[in-house]
Order: sequence, then C-alpha cells, then structure tokens
Amino acid sequence: MKSLTLLAPCGILGYGFPDASFKYGLSQKPDAIVVDAGSTDAGPHKLGAKTAIVSRMAAKKDLQRIILGGWKLKIPVLVGSAGGSGGHSHVEWTLAIIDEILREHTDVKPKIAIIWADIPNQVVVDSVEQRLVTPCDTPSLPLNAQIIEETTGIVAQMGVEPILRVIEAKADIIICGRAYDPAPFAAMGVYHGFDEALSYHLGKVLECGALCCNPGTTKDCMLGTLYDEWFEVYPCDPKRRCTPVSVAAHTFYEKDHPYLLHGPGIAMDLSGCTFTQVGENRVRVKGSRLEATNPYQIKLEGARRVAYRTFVIAGIRDPILIEKLEEVQQQVVSSVKEQYKEVDPANYTINFINYGKDGVMGKLEPEPRASHEIGVLFEVLAKEQELANAICASVRSTFMHFDYEGRKSTAGNLAFPYAPSDIPFGPVYEFSVYHLMAVKDPCEYFPWQWWTQEEHDGSIG
Repeated sequence: MKSLTLLAPCGILGYGFPDASFKYGLSQKPDAIVVDAGSTDAGPHKLGAKTAIVSRMAAKKDLQRIILGGWKLKIPVLVGSAGGSGGHSHVEWTLAIIDEILREHTDVKPKIAIIWADIPNQVVVDSVEQRLVTPCDTPSLPLNAQIIEETTGIVAQMGVEPILRVIEAKADIIICGRAYDPAPFAAMGVYHGFDEALSYHLGKVLECGALCCNPGTTKDCMLGTLYDEWFEVYPCDPKRRCTPVSVAAHTFYEKDHPYLLHGPGIAMDLSGCTFTQVGENRVRVKGSRLEATNPYQIKLEGARRVAYRTFVIAGIRDPILIEKLEEVQQQVVSSVKEQYKEVDPANYTINFINYGKDGVMGKLEPEPRASHEIGVLFEVLAKEQELANAICASVRSTFMHFDYEGRKSTAGNLAFPYAPSDIPFGPVYEFSVYHLMAVKDPCEYFPWQWWTQEEHDGSIG
C-alpha cells in the first residue's frame, strides 16, 4: 500500500524533544522531517522587534539533531516560519545557526533552499487601493499607507504551492519564511500524490508535536503516515497515547469553528471526519474534505511600535483594600494625573491587572470573586521610555501609601517580590497588519533561492 511517513520532532523548533523519541522516530524510516518554528501566540512583539521566539541555544540544539538526522537518512528537512515570525531577519538568524552547525560538521553538505515571505510595503498599499485587502478577524482594523509605513515589516503566510517548487528542486533542507503552520507538512504529502485535504489535516495535527496525545506536550516527537484514503498518527514516546478523543480534540485546536478551517487558498471541512483506534497508541483519520477558495487569499502579518512600557508586580493581602481594589486604583490614577497635570494624558496609559480577581478574563469572568490575596501587575504605556518610567514610579509610590477608607495601618499597601520594583520593558508593538490579501498567483510573493554559507549576515534586528 502506498504511504508517506513524516516525523515532527516538536511543536515549535527550539521547544526541545527527547533523544530517545527522536531516535525511535528515525528508526521508523520517515520520508521527511518537518517542524514548525513559528507562532503569533506571543503577540506582535517578536515580529515587530525582529526577535526570535526561542533562544539561540535552544534553536541550535534542535536544529543540529534534526539536520544530522535528516542527512543520515538522506531525507529532506523542512522548517516552517523560521525564527518564529518568518521575516527576513528571522530567516537570517536561522541560517546563521545552520552555518555554525555545518562548520562543526564538515562532512554534512546539504543543498539548502530559502523561501522568503516578506511582502513589500508598496504591494500592500496598491492592494489596499484596489480593495483586495480585508481585515482577518475584525471589520474595524484600519489599514492605509501611513499605517503600512509605520509597520516594521510585513510577512505573509505561504501555502503549499511555493514549497512544492522547492521540493521539486530536490533541496535537502528547506527554510521557509512565514508559512501557514500545516503547509510544510501538507506540501510533502501533495508532492508525493496524496490527497490535499488529508495532507493538510495531517499537518494540522503534526505541527504541534505530541500535543494530540495523552499526556499531551509540544516537546516530544510524533509520526504521521499518509495513505490513499486516510492518515494515521502515533507518538514516538511509549508513555504517550493517541486516542480518537485526543486527536479529534486537537483537530479543534486554534480554530474559530469546530470543523471549518481556512488557509491560503483553501477551505477545509472536517465535519465528516472519523477517528478510529487502530492500535494501542495509533489513530486513523478519514473523511477530511477541502475546497479551493476564490479568490486565493494569503494572510498578511505586520506590527508597528506604538509605545514604551514600564511595569511593576506587587501583592496585596489586606481584605479591606481587596474589597475596594478597583475603586482605589481609579483614585490612584486620578492622583497621578493631578501630579503630572502638565503632561497630556493622551501621551500615557495606566493599566492594572488584578490576578486573583478577574485578572485572566476581566469582564468576561463568569464567576467574579476575590481570593484572600491578589497579585497586581500594573503597567504604564507612554510615548517615550523615560515618561513611562516616571509615571509608573508615581503610580507605584502613590498606590503604596494611598490612604483608603477603613485602612487600619500606615504600613505599605503593596508587597514587592523584586527590587528594583519598576521594570522598564522597552518598545511595545501592536498588530498593524492582520489582513487577508487576494492574489492571482500563490507563488508570486514567495521567491526562493539556493543558499550557501557565504551568503548570510547572521543578523536579527
């Protein structure tokens, strides 16, 4: 029976994986090693600041084992969304690590290809003017030439099409810029003639490593095998099990609809899927369906700097203060604004997050109640770091000694776990571009090239 097996070492490159699991995965003779390296889960900062999502040490540790494993088996290695956000600097950062690995292992001489995912500003400006761009999640996210100019860089999520070209060129290692998470996995399946819907669905499961198992984790290896009418997934660690419920539950992961899933140029319908136990820790999935969308749309991502942040972490245990916490905090804000009345309030923002009293869900919390102690994180966002530092210091000192009604002591209201208590964070970014752009050619904005060790600059940022 025709089949194709993919090894996914972990959920994000740099998260790590056990040597024993990886060794087992390689022993099953996979046809490719595919790993996702990116996410927007951490917000816009990594993209806007051009920083990696994991440490260099962690990325190198994973990359070295993956590259050496792929070279030993003579199978391709695919990395999606290199460096976390998949922009030019993130890809260069990844290539610098690969360069270092290859200089330490001179017997390994792979053919390496890069697929870039950076979208020129003018392309987006022109597309906005032609009404080819729409907000991804909300109808109220504006986008114009000024916002695009303020954005530090725009990337787009590639689908399978740009990756298929490079697989066809017989690259040993494919480093993708920003990619739709399942796309590198799906591309391997589609290239070898397997059903596109099954290939994408398998990618959806594997891109998070062993998160679809019991117990689940992104820090362990998974195997997936495509067949003509189904695919099967199974862990590399004998302590983990795949069950129909665990795999079906993971199919729901990161979707706004239980069984509809959209990607670059595709709309998947998973409502007819079946999940069947076919071994102690192996699940078979059938029934995935997919339709091409018209127009073909790619997701754009970009971030711009909007402020500078300083924050403080403190604890509160006075039940009288906890009872009227929001009221006191509002009075603290008013006092600080009065102290700095020469500063335009539009130039800064003061926020409080009260952990232990709706700190996670805020106004959406269905069971509002306070515990006996509260952890307060308060931050100041301002146009300059110096202003953020000054306002935050004033908030902290005012809050620390604020005389609220019923107070029984003149001791401090706040307990600080750190000294100094005030922590300047630096630039703050927001997603300025989070839109869908219609394109005629799925490959047009994702050029690829061969890479040699002499061509990178090793930079990020």
